[in-house]
Amino acid sequence: MTPAVAERVAARLGDVAGIVAVALGGSRARGDAQPDSDVDLGLYYAAAAALDVAALRALAIALDERHALLAVTAIGEWGPWINGGAWLTIDGQRIDWLYRDLGQVAVAIDECRAGRSRCYYQIGHPHGFHTHVYAAETYYCRPLHDRWGRLAALKAAATPYPPALRRQLVDEFLFEAGFALETSRKSAARGDVFHVTGNLFRAAAALVQVLYALNERYWMNEKGAVAAVDAFPRRPPAFAATVTAVLANPGATPGALGASLDRLAALVDAVRELAR
Repeated sequence: MTPAVAERVAARLGDVAGIVAVALGGSRARGDAQPDSDVDLGLYYAAAAALDVAALRALAIALDERHALLAVTAIGEWGPWINGGAWLTIDGQRIDWLYRDLGQVAVAIDECRAGRSRCYYQIGHPHGFHTHVYAAETYYCRPLHDRWGRLAALKAAATPYPPALRRQLVDEFLFEAGFALETSRKSAARGDVFHVTGNLFRAAAALVQVLYALNERYWMNEKGAVAAVDAFPRRPPAFAATVTAVLANPGATPGALGASLDRLAALVDAVRELAR
C-alpha cells in the first residue's frame, strides 16, 4: 500500500520543472517494508540542465519538518549512479528523494537486455553499484506521477527478466566467487584477516548475484539480500545460515581462516551445480 504522504509529496514534485516522473521505490514498492522503513521516491528527470534544483530546495524547505536549507543536493553530489537527492522528514516519516537520469536508466535497461550489466564503485554499496539496479528499480517501482508514460514504457522494457542478463551474471559472478576464495589461500596461511575477510564477503556477494539471476529475480542492493535467497526455489540448503556464520566469525588464525574459505568454497560448488 502506497503511504498517503508519498502520494501527496509526489503530486507536489510533479509540478517542479524538469521532473518527468516520480515513483515509489525500495521496500515500500516491493512490498517487504518494515515498520521503520524509509519511503523512497525516485525523481526521474530527462536532462540535468532542465531540472530545477532551486525549486526542489524550496519545496523541501516547505515540507521538511527541519526546514533544512541544504537538505537537497546538487546533481552528481553522491556520485554518478546514486547521483543525489534529499533526506527529509515529512509528517514524522523519513522520506528520501533519489535523482534518476531517465536517459541513463533507459540505456542501462537496454544493456541489461543485451547481457551487459556493469559494476562501479559507489558509496553505500559494499559490493559496488551494478547497473542492473536501474532495471530492478524500474521493474519494482510504483509510478505516482508519469504524465507522459515514459516510466511505464521503461517498466515494460524491464519485463520479463532478460535471459541474456541471467547468462551474464551467472557466468561472471560464479567466476568471481571462486577467484576471490582461491586468491585468499596464501593470505589465510599467513593469518591475513583483512585480506581474507574482504574476499569472503566478495565471494558471498557474488554468489548472491548468481542466485538472484538463476531465479530470475532482480537484485536491488545488499540489504536483506542473503536472507531473501532462502526463499528462492533454486538455492543451496542453508545458504543464508552458512554465509552468516562465516561472515560473523571468519577466524583470526590460519586454520580458522582456511576453514571459512572451505565453507564458502563448498557453497560455490553447490551453486555451480545448480547452474549446470
